[in-house]
Amino acid sequence: MKKFGVILYSLLCILLLGACKEDEYVYPNVITTFIDVATDENGTLQKLITDKGESLEILNREGLDGLTPDSIYRSVSIYEPKESADEGQATALLYSCQLIIAVKPVTVDKLPEATAKTDPLDIQSVWKSGNHINLILLPMAKEKSHIFHFIDEGISDNGDGSRTLHLTLYHNQNGDYEAFTRKSYLSIPLWAYEGQLTQGDKVVLRINTYEKGFVSYEFTY
Repeated sequence: MKKFGVILYSLLCILLLGACKEDEYVYPNVITTFIDVATDENGTLQKLITDKGESLEILNREGLDGLTPDSIYRSVSIYEPKESADEGQATALLYSCQLIIAVKPVTVDKLPEATAKTDPLDIQSVWKSGNHINLILLPMAKEKSHIFHFIDEGISDNGDGSRTLHLTLYHNQNGDYEAFTRKSYLSIPLWAYEGQLTQGDKVVLRINTYEKGFVSYEFTY
């Protein structure tokens, strides 16, 4: 992934004048999720790719350009699946698409100043979906940009013949004041370890928190 950005789209809003009942409007069947988005040869968002490998062509194309051509980005998107008139390509209306951090883990020597920064934060949720580990984090912030990455601390051999990948969240507060909670979305692309890990191996992710210090999450590859 060559660049990150944020693409914001307004959700569908309907303003009804006069008195009305709450049940007079049925909201669309939207899905909010972590999902891959792919661009075409012109750098315009073309399709959504779910963590199950399903592909949905994006119907509304206006304002979805300006990205790197023929690339796949990780996002948190809100979309409405649409029924196809035939058994052809599945489609979706895209209401919101926020590109998020989804970088391959690196060793400490490739980090800024070759230093493993692990400033504390709070965690909303961490889970595995498809070939990604998804994180919703709650760092305390005010006005400065925080820096996130993932530290690859190596792969160890287990006694049963399996292997364990050890990862740690890199978080640099950048000298920011801890004024309020800022929700941050990240994903770890586990496909980067194809050929190094096999099915049944483990992935352990460590995160430094305010309340408990370092906590660990274990997933099966």
